[in-house]
Amino acid sequence: METKNPRILVLVCSTRPNALGPAVGQWLTETLAPDAERLGVDLVTQSIGDLGLPFLDEEEHPSTGVHHHEHTRRWSRIVDGADGFVVVTPEYNYGMPATLKNALDYLGPEWAWKPVGFVSYGHTSAGTRAVQHAKQVVTTLRLVPLGATVALRIADAMREDRLAPEARHADAAQGLLAELVRVAHALAPMREREHAASVEGPLPGSYARRLGPDDAPEVTVLQRACWMEEALANDTLAIPALHESPADVRAWLADWHTTGLWRDGRLLGMVRTRRTGADLHVGRLAVAPDLRGLGVGRWLLRRAESEGEEGGRIVLSTGAASHRNLALYRRQGYVPLPDAPEEGVVDLAKPVAA
Repeated sequence: METKNPRILVLVCSTRPNALGPAVGQWLTETLAPDAERLGVDLVTQSIGDLGLPFLDEEEHPSTGVHHHEHTRRWSRIVDGADGFVVVTPEYNYGMPATLKNALDYLGPEWAWKPVGFVSYGHTSAGTRAVQHAKQVVTTLRLVPLGATVALRIADAMREDRLAPEARHADAAQGLLAELVRVAHALAPMREREHAASVEGPLPGSYARRLGPDDAPEVTVLQRACWMEEALANDTLAIPALHESPADVRAWLADWHTTGLWRDGRLLGMVRTRRTGADLHVGRLAVAPDLRGLGVGRWLLRRAESEGEEGGRIVLSTGAASHRNLALYRRQGYVPLPDAPEEGVVDLAKPVAA
């Protein structure tokens, strides 16, 4: 899974003029700023009133992910880019505001497998009935509501027309954020697996996606596990993959097109490609040692080969004593090239299939 900071959207729901919601949202983000830095998350405040969402006006069902209006596309990008949500909501007549229900109804897949916590405010019930109402809706969208909540009774939270929640409210907010971050990390494989950019992998529950610089820690670990065996087989430690730091890996991940195969948050395998002229260079084909013999390497190699252009070649290299690799490549139609540039290395190639 990517190691970038989780993005937590603080969604302020009330759009009534002079509403208390913006003050509650500001108190929340200021209170949680030190914890957010310590936990490595980005808190981003968004007011529903600033989105310009009319009552749902899209022709297609939200589950399709097809959005015709720019206000919907913008809202979709905001939600899709978030890893979790904190909803700051008042209670209106035993329920959540219509603005929140409308904002939820606009989208479908963008919400799935993300945690949501609630900070409510109100009079007698401190907004808790709005939260119970909202939980019935968010679970239908496959959002995962937290057990931790913050409930502000307005009479207790105001000091001479100024919002001043008690210390227990701040403690509750810190607990909410900590729980939200834990659940966001736990749900990350579910989100990635169902993302539009992911494809189903060859093993049950596995999926593939493009790797980026933020995946460098997992790639570094996989390389060390895989190329140590190659070092033993070829009787040499002069293998670049064994000596690269996470910073080195991060640098080449920015330049190569790299596909990673994942399952339950674990990087199972990878392959990278880069084009030079008509040739497609394939490298770093790696499969976790405990998954060898299950067809993962062949599947990754075919994914890489699909990027070749007709009329060109696919070129790759392996150690001269890496007999398992050589057997795989020969079965896939690769033939050794003469005059390898390095001693102990075999270059192989095959034409791109029409």
